[in-house]
Amino acid sequence: MSYLKHKLYASLFKLFRFTKVNEKRVSFIIDSGESFKGNLNYIKKEFERRGDYEFHFFYKDKLSFGSFKKLASSKFIFLNDNFFPLAFMNFKEESVIVQLWHAPGASKKFGGSVDIESRDILRRISQNTDYLVVTSKKIKKHYSEAFQIPESKIKALGLPRMDYYFENHDLNKLKADFCQKYGVSQDRKIILYAPTFRDEEKYNNVFDYLDLDRFNEALSDEYVLALRLHPKIRDFYQDDISSKGKYVDVSGFESEQELMLISDILITDYSSIMIEYGVLNRPILFFTYDLDSYLSNERGFYYDFETTVPGPIVKTSDELISAIANGEFDKSKISDFIMTQFDEIDGQSSKRVVDYLLK
Repeated sequence: MSYLKHKLYASLFKLFRFTKVNEKRVSFIIDSGESFKGNLNYIKKEFERRGDYEFHFFYKDKLSFGSFKKLASSKFIFLNDNFFPLAFMNFKEESVIVQLWHAPGASKKFGGSVDIESRDILRRISQNTDYLVVTSKKIKKHYSEAFQIPESKIKALGLPRMDYYFENHDLNKLKADFCQKYGVSQDRKIILYAPTFRDEEKYNNVFDYLDLDRFNEALSDEYVLALRLHPKIRDFYQDDISSKGKYVDVSGFESEQELMLISDILITDYSSIMIEYGVLNRPILFFTYDLDSYLSNERGFYYDFETTVPGPIVKTSDELISAIANGEFDKSKISDFIMTQFDEIDGQSSKRVVDYLLK
């Protein structure tokens, strides 16, 4: 969205700045192209448990003239990602703007931590944001830098969508449905491989670094590899990538959380998925075939990657296969790592957020 469009949105919003705030109106600003899910959905369900609230949903790139009146008169406005027009939208004092952010914890540096030029507009946004919700007091300083927001506005209340893992799921049925969908035997354990996107393009072709023939020869009797690619990585492959080996392409599977719930092992690299999966206390392997290059050229981390990540780091297919075949997992590091990322892991994050707002 262009700077000019940001200003246009702000101008339209000003037309309704004197609209009376409706104490029961809750609005959600959603990423265009995304469905209504995750943090926003969990907050909505929690408000539904509290009484008779009305809800409004706005895609951030598709706001209409009428949208601004609804937003201006909302008591609570929730976001799950950046919304740059907020830099120029001055809500009434009675309205409460809450940034939930979509990722747990603090891993790769982002926002104002790496993009110096963005700091000015981020500060403007922070002036119009009442609260930024994070998962731990220990990471408030990182989010303060990333969002250019005072720590006093950052509240360690938890990530609402993490409540999913404390719901009553039928794991056997979820796995059975998965296996039926992809034609996989239920006897095989699931390895979820979720590589992150690299700015250095040559490292995005995972098939250049993962020897699928060796992997299948050693492990396919016991495991199925479920490959979940970042959309930008998936674009590298025009054909059905599942034809390349005995694995399944789950890049289009709707619920990443469900995939994590039914997976026995996670293979990743630098993705923040490690933080969420760590809550399940299951083995994590870090397949970092480009580690030296990534640490030198990408945006960096809020901690020392090599000494902190909650699992073994492997750099070659042989090392990866050996670690899985021999059960070379260091689960003791998982709990220590998770303690640096979460204050509470109890399925009550949505309740804490709404309790705080309604107190």
